[in-house]
Amino acid sequence: MAMDRISRDAMFMDIALTLAERSTCTRAQVGAVLVRDNRIITTGYAGAPSSMPHCLDVGCDVKSHLAPEDQHCLRTVHAEANVIAFAAKYGIKTEGATLYCTHRPCENCSKLLINAGIREVIYLSEYGDRAGLDLLVRAGVRVRSFDRTLWNGSD
Repeated sequence: MAMDRISRDAMFMDIALTLAERSTCTRAQVGAVLVRDNRIITTGYAGAPSSMPHCLDVGCDVKSHLAPEDQHCLRTVHAEANVIAFAAKYGIKTEGATLYCTHRPCENCSKLLINAGIREVIYLSEYGDRAGLDLLVRAGVRVRSFDRTLWNGSD
């Protein structure tokens, strides 16, 4: 009797969603998983820099003079940046890896991903403007939105 299995994409996205639950910024809970050769090489979530106070404890640090759509938390390190920082700290090769992220990367994170040699970005939710997505595409990084209808399936 054949057993139904979730796809690798769904498995990695499920892990990113679980990591997002560790996020400490109250504005967006974002998780990310970096995968190479179908193996997780590093993970990350949105939160304050190490040893700094978390938004959950002290509130977000935003420039209130900006329009609400332009405000973002200045304290938070994005999940994608944390993935790259962890890999750099521990000497983990990122060239050719795939990033699974709960949200579409912003422009600054997209720059980091390009320079880290990420070859593909798979995201679940739209977030912010399309500048990061456009930058990734122009740099030749494959980008796709995760299709929830394909959550099941084997690969």
